[in-house]
Amino acid sequence: MSGESCLTELCPSLPGPTLPGGRPKTCSYKGSPNNNYVRLNVGGALYFTTVQVLTRQDTMLKAMFSGRMEVLTDKEGWILIDRSGKHFGSILNYLRDATITLPKSQQEIRELMAEAKYYLIQGLVQICQTALQEKKDLYEPVCTIPIVTSLKEEEKLIEACTKPVVKLLYNRSNNKYSYTSNSDDHLLKNIELFDKLSLRFNGRVLFIKDVLGDEICCWSFYGQGRKLAEVCCTSIVYATEKKQTKVEFPEARIYEETLNVLLYETPRVPDNSLLEATSRGSHRGSHSEDEEGTELRDRVRRIHIKRYSTYDDRQLGHQPGYRD
Repeated sequence: MSGESCLTELCPSLPGPTLPGGRPKTCSYKGSPNNNYVRLNVGGALYFTTVQVLTRQDTMLKAMFSGRMEVLTDKEGWILIDRSGKHFGSILNYLRDATITLPKSQQEIRELMAEAKYYLIQGLVQICQTALQEKKDLYEPVCTIPIVTSLKEEEKLIEACTKPVVKLLYNRSNNKYSYTSNSDDHLLKNIELFDKLSLRFNGRVLFIKDVLGDEICCWSFYGQGRKLAEVCCTSIVYATEKKQTKVEFPEARIYEETLNVLLYETPRVPDNSLLEATSRGSHRGSHSEDEEGTELRDRVRRIHIKRYSTYDDRQLGHQPGYRD
């Protein structure tokens, strides 16, 4: 069937396929829903289907092809629909048998749902909404771990956080020596412990990762914006021929310091009675004692796990002596 005869059948009252000037013509679609094939141009994508498929469900397409709405046709007889044609094939498949294979990505499902809403296909809209909710429940992250990329970013992140903070610095490239045989395994164990702790204390402690520091593997613990403790997991081994870097896995110490920062989970509220008692005896203490107390409060516990070690801790040339 030619474009001219198709358009004449669609709009029998028109003498020709287009208005003067070749502009698309608007008319009401009239035809038998049993055996008419329709040529659709949806956003530049061309589709062939039947009127029976388009009018099977109570949608905007049914209103278009049952004569209740006007349709726009071009000079070749294609019915124009000013929408994206990317997912129109999926819409036609759903209209045929009320089933559909949804795209894998959430973005494409949202695009399909937008088209279904435009064509008023409520059943397809509900299918897309259900699929998006299932994907959201499936892929919703349990916790988010910020990765520090600059010192200023780290300072702002810790100062703005009202929760305790645990930071793991790991950078395997910060090394000029070879690693011992177990170092890679221990470094991996530190990372795995970090992931386990971040899941266990999610919502109570902010866990962040640092990849720009000078250390190879180091844990830092913060409470109320102040560094409380530091656990360095690397040490230098003085072998007979060359130095080697050793990575330790002090699991018990790391777990202990993580529990310690939970003490700073709730902001401290000043105790009026304690403040009154301390203020009465403040004149008795000297200025140096106050400075010493401030220094103790600001001191950071730095724990180095075998910072410098040898294969034999005994000094050379000294053997244990025994007396009778």
